[in-house]
Amino acid sequence: MMSIKCAVVVAVLLMAGDAGGQPQRPNSSFGEIEASIDELRGVLAAGDATAHGLVEKYLAHIDRHEKAFSALVSLNAAAATEARRLDDERGQGRARGPLHGIPILLKDNIDAKGLVTTAGSLALAENVAVEDAEVVRRLVDSGAIVLGKANLSEWANFRSRWSSSGWSAVGGLTRNAYARERSACGSSSGSAVAVAMNYAAAAVGTETDGSITCPAAVNGIVGLKPTVGLVSRRGIVPISDSQDTAGPMTRTVMDAALLLNAMVGADPTDPATAEADAHRRDYAAALDARALQGKNIGVLRFLAGHSPPTDLVFDRSLEVLRHQGAELVEIAQFDFGPIGRHELTVLLTEFKVGINHYLASTPPAVRTRTLADLIEFNRTEPRELEWFGQDLFEQAQATGGLDDPAYLEARETARRMAGPEGIDRLLREHDVVALVAPTVLPAWSIDLVNGDRSIRSASTLPAVAGYPHLTVPMGQVAGLPVGLSFIGAKWSEADLLSLGFAFEQATQARRPPVPGGEEM
Repeated sequence: MMSIKCAVVVAVLLMAGDAGGQPQRPNSSFGEIEASIDELRGVLAAGDATAHGLVEKYLAHIDRHEKAFSALVSLNAAAATEARRLDDERGQGRARGPLHGIPILLKDNIDAKGLVTTAGSLALAENVAVEDAEVVRRLVDSGAIVLGKANLSEWANFRSRWSSSGWSAVGGLTRNAYARERSACGSSSGSAVAVAMNYAAAAVGTETDGSITCPAAVNGIVGLKPTVGLVSRRGIVPISDSQDTAGPMTRTVMDAALLLNAMVGADPTDPATAEADAHRRDYAAALDARALQGKNIGVLRFLAGHSPPTDLVFDRSLEVLRHQGAELVEIAQFDFGPIGRHELTVLLTEFKVGINHYLASTPPAVRTRTLADLIEFNRTEPRELEWFGQDLFEQAQATGGLDDPAYLEARETARRMAGPEGIDRLLREHDVVALVAPTVLPAWSIDLVNGDRSIRSASTLPAVAGYPHLTVPMGQVAGLPVGLSFIGAKWSEADLLSLGFAFEQATQARRPPVPGGEEM
């Protein structure tokens, strides 16, 4: 593995305007690097490109552009060798699966054998994974090449209330792909920026509440948070057993479906996945450009109204849905009540248990074996507390465990209010198949001193319920991307992806080119 902090300058990205517009494809001297997974599969199968050639082009592109963005923390030195092996297999008429020869990136809280998993913390600088996370094993078995690890908000943005999204002591500050002075959002910030910048064909992020969907939206790409339990969490640095999941971050909805196909499956080491095989679908085959026709869609108007320019793009997106045959049902109000307070109790309690279990399984070279050890490490390592503290760590350390009545009540109440009394009730009472809303406001200005500003997003209900949430680019506000969220019932990924695909095809809202800089 080699460091990539030696790369040079880059340009910033520009998104095409209103929903329904037709953004230009990136201008690229490297040919394939801006192509979708679906397109790359075609050129690889036809022999017009090789996996090794793709890896070399992505690495050269990263070297040209990465220094200004800090989207990555490490590259896989074995990627080129693995690409040659995959090319040889293809030449012998053998393909491992639909992702054969496709380079991808992993968020750096996901284990990949032989690579360091830091979660952004210097405390895990020696955490060389001895085996792949289950989701990585499935992707590699399908033919994907792990190109490297993406930067993230340290500890997936669960160290302090005053953190800045995209900052980690290991990787520095990831900057928005469209405007470097603005946030890339968290915590899968590096994954989103890397996909937007064409560093790989796709990336795998993780979400507890908004960590896939927010960075995807503000960096102009597609992001899917699956139903909790559809994808294994083994080998992923945890926050919450109730809410954590990995998910695809891609250029197109088709690519998200292709990546999800390879990721899904039951894992005996993760009891949450017991029903995964029963609910898995061929998500790519299920995509239908006419999926919106005759569908009732609920408009979560209570999640709009916080940014007039964003509302304009949202309203134009709703017109696209109407023109594609959807019947829109306005939903004006929803009482979130104490969901947020209960969610925090759940996350704090489950984090202590989960992180202690993960740390205990790390190699002996990792000297921080408990949350208490992490807290002490941070106190003695000035680089860790340079910009913000560890108040969430300290609150988590004080929790009483999974048998604590306060935790049990909070978990039951939060799930019920967000799921059966939240998303399920909204779908049932308004007779709709899915819910739509602006994913989040445009990216805000970075402020390392004061941390992130508090903004309204569409992530909380599906996150707390453990239900799926898809975001698809819907346009821009002053050159900054904004996303359209599709939210549905548990296990409804196939339906959401198909609805998002129909919207994407109607708008041709594909990730746009980089403005004002050198050609890519």
